[in-house]
Amino acid sequence: MAPCRLLRAGWGPQRPCGSRLAAALCAAVVALALARAPAADATSASLLGINYGRVGSNLPPPQSVLPLLEGLGIGRVRVYDADPAVLRAFARTGVELVVGVPDECLAAVADPGGAAQWLKESIVPFLRDTKIAVLTVGNEVLTGGNSSALSRVLLPAMQSLHGAVAALGLDKQITITTAHNLGVLGTSYPPSAGAFRKDLLPYLCPILDYHARTGSPFLVNAYPYFAYSDDPKGVQLDYALLEPGFAGVQDPNSRLHYPNLLVAQVDAVYHAIAEANTAASRVVEVRVSETGWPSAGAANETGATPRNAARYNSNAMRLVAEGRGTPLKPGVPLRAYVFALFNENLKPGLASERYYGLFKPDGTPAYDLSFKLPRDNSTFGYGGGGSGNANGSSGYFNGGGNSGGYYDISAAGRWWRAWAQAAAAAGAAAVLMVAV
Repeated sequence: MAPCRLLRAGWGPQRPCGSRLAAALCAAVVALALARAPAADATSASLLGINYGRVGSNLPPPQSVLPLLEGLGIGRVRVYDADPAVLRAFARTGVELVVGVPDECLAAVADPGGAAQWLKESIVPFLRDTKIAVLTVGNEVLTGGNSSALSRVLLPAMQSLHGAVAALGLDKQITITTAHNLGVLGTSYPPSAGAFRKDLLPYLCPILDYHARTGSPFLVNAYPYFAYSDDPKGVQLDYALLEPGFAGVQDPNSRLHYPNLLVAQVDAVYHAIAEANTAASRVVEVRVSETGWPSAGAANETGATPRNAARYNSNAMRLVAEGRGTPLKPGVPLRAYVFALFNENLKPGLASERYYGLFKPDGTPAYDLSFKLPRDNSTFGYGGGGSGNANGSSGYFNGGGNSGGYYDISAAGRWWRAWAQAAAAAGAAAVLMVAV
């Protein structure tokens, strides 16, 4: 495992700005993106977010994602590390960030001094302009490849970071949690029988105590796709795709009716929490930190098609936008982050891992979404600050191509291309200035 280090600006696979021309172009793009109004107060009518992964060699620069996000109407974003270039790109936008603490940093931040240092170097310098609302300590630590080494330091790392945040008076502003794979469940069907793996209870029970004490949510990466692809004969496709017309499935124990597999998975987690820690189950909220469906994959990866991906993500967005809860927790609106913004060509594992994006790296939609988020249910344009304009927009997307007050993925792609052309023109002007 690589040692924990402060990520430098521009970390990650990308094309270097080596030449004089390329350097001028890069500088022009940055200047164009940062010429914005002051940040808005981070409030959001939408509980929908998106994961912005960057495991790719052909992805656009971070500052170019803002037009895509505003075109979608999504203003909550989860990133997987504290790359300064990414945090700066979201400065003065009002976009609410969930920032990951990489697995390789867990041992370092488990020590209170290491947590304070990491926070000081990686997060605090950006808080004036960038809204960072959540830190996720590791990702799927208890079920990952390094679980034997990292599981024992997961809770200490969460506690140390919470203490460091509290010491700075930021504990009301920044929440510390972690994201789990659904594989932490030993039983998930029916939802009422949901239970954690017995070997993980020594870790999960005190983590649940921590959540109850701090008011932080229990995050789970929930993918109905995997349940369907593993058992396409036993799991009905429409149930996995969250199709609103599907008749649903009744839990034989609770007698609750489950219209789709995603809410069934979330309720299985709620039941597992109640079975493991009754006191925590009264106050801990379950949120979906990742969910999505691949648009392509290998021949044996059943169901990985553009049509299914479009249906699933459209239905997931609709489900969250409706503001409803699950059958077990109808009064707690479901919160979820769609995975992911872009296809990522360097993701390891199955071929489908590289095709979860709503967009291709060139900013064009991977497929069309049937659901369009209403403008009055989006993040952009809300809040008490000055980044929104009179039309409820932050200035990137003027509504051309939208109709009836709705956001549109195709229009977002068109606006992104217009943005890229403007950036290129600005780059050309910068080249002339450099030459002079």
